[in-house]
Amino acid sequence: MVNGQWYPPEWPVRIRALAEGALTPVAPKRAATVILLKDTDRAPVVHMLRRRTSMAFAGGAYAYPGGGVDPRDDERQVRWAGPTRAWWANRLGVDETSAQAIVCAAVRETYEEAGVLLAGPTPDTVVGDTTGDDWEADRAALVARDLSFAEFLDRRGLVLRSDLLGAWTRWITPEFEPRRYDTWFFVAALPEGQRTRNASTEADRTVWIRPADAADGYDKGELLMMPPTVATLRQLLPYAAAAADVLAAAPARDLTPVLAKARLADGEVVLSWPGHDEFTKHIPTGGAPA
Repeated sequence: MVNGQWYPPEWPVRIRALAEGALTPVAPKRAATVILLKDTDRAPVVHMLRRRTSMAFAGGAYAYPGGGVDPRDDERQVRWAGPTRAWWANRLGVDETSAQAIVCAAVRETYEEAGVLLAGPTPDTVVGDTTGDDWEADRAALVARDLSFAEFLDRRGLVLRSDLLGAWTRWITPEFEPRRYDTWFFVAALPEGQRTRNASTEADRTVWIRPADAADGYDKGELLMMPPTVATLRQLLPYAAAAADVLAAAPARDLTPVLAKARLADGEVVLSWPGHDEFTKHIPTGGAPA
């Protein structure tokens, strides 16, 4: 492995099967992930977690907090601040109900996995300390899906701060994967008074790291990452002054989904991600990827 690109050993077989028409793609599930940033004296840093090697999907890879949409977040409106659901529906390319569920997933997963909550008692405030036994009990109930995010917000009397999020990019898991996700990537700044912690059972390590350092670690083969992760890190490199610059740039970002393509050519399978040539793989028939 020249760099840190995550590449499961079963991919070549599945890619060839897809290219030959022998594999039927599964439908992707909706998901959201959040690139959480904070300012330092040197430059903005990003919060990343390392997935446990025992995880069936992307074990050992560095990623951002994120996960699937809870269908219950389609069912009832939550207290909401910031751009309207209609605005988010237009931005994300979905209907209003789905837009709420996707934004809820982004905020919920950030709380579940990093202990950071983008919500407050009023439309212009954010909660401070989210530690303590009562908070942890609610967080555990969210993780177990015993409590929906809408119910959590209602119980706490909180307003979801959609204005603290910016939609950054959208990636869809390749068609040959057995687990597929249609994932919206958001950016957000760490709210004042809050701090991150490794609250996820899926991660064995968390770090705050400069995007340039994380990308360099990937290039050297020291940090394992999936293509969307390293791609977003590279997209953050021009914004080396402040996290606010990243948020300001988000509304102009293109959210056309990135979906890997696999094709047969000259006796090999060519795997590519449109617009991201660095991830292209050439897989000889019966051989290993190059």
